[in-house]
Amino acid sequence: MHIDILTLFPKMFEGFFSESILKRAIDKKLVEINLHNIREYSTDKHRRVDDYPFGGGAGMVMMIEPICRAIESLKKERNYDLVIYATPDGELFDQKMANHFSTLENIIILCGHYKGIDERIREHLIDKEVSIGNYVLTGGELAAAVITDAIVRLIPGVLHDETSALSDSFQDDLLSPPVYTRPFDFRGWKVPEILLSGDDKKIQQWRLAKAIERTQQRRPGLLGEENN
Repeated sequence: MHIDILTLFPKMFEGFFSESILKRAIDKKLVEINLHNIREYSTDKHRRVDDYPFGGGAGMVMMIEPICRAIESLKKERNYDLVIYATPDGELFDQKMANHFSTLENIIILCGHYKGIDERIREHLIDKEVSIGNYVLTGGELAAAVITDAIVRLIPGVLHDETSALSDSFQDDLLSPPVYTRPFDFRGWKVPEILLSGDDKKIQQWRLAKAIERTQQRRPGLLGEENN
């Protein structure tokens, strides 16, 4: 998989992509992640990428030309399945969307900043607008990192146990059941006996029941229910 991220602040990603699962995926060449500084595509001598909004108002707007040049330059190198814009008013990112994105070969993620990007970019250059939650961040970098992490961990070969991702929360519209490890008894707090029974069928039944119970208590909307 090939992921290109367009950003004004590429250094924000350095630590994130050089540790843990993402680093392992990159080292194993299961994914290639490239960071592109949008300022490098500006024709302004000061590499300016923002300007005041037409009609007045507070804040600055990311200009159309540098972003357009960046996307068109990348598209000369390969065919992209999707150009994503990370924005608070996009479609809410969820596990089903992550599953779909993980099956693609080439994607671009554009990180917004300031008061946003020129609307013409959204109208003509973006395929999918994605939000990681109903709140506003300083820029799209954190959102792009979240989206990338959720996608990459699903690529076959990234996790040591590939079945692990299949049992994550939200894969079946359920939250994950409780999990335990050694020691069995800590300060009198004991692991449920069923998990030590060796009866795989009963253990799976217990886990499903607990997943449903936890989802009903914490996220009933996943089950089509409403909080009382």
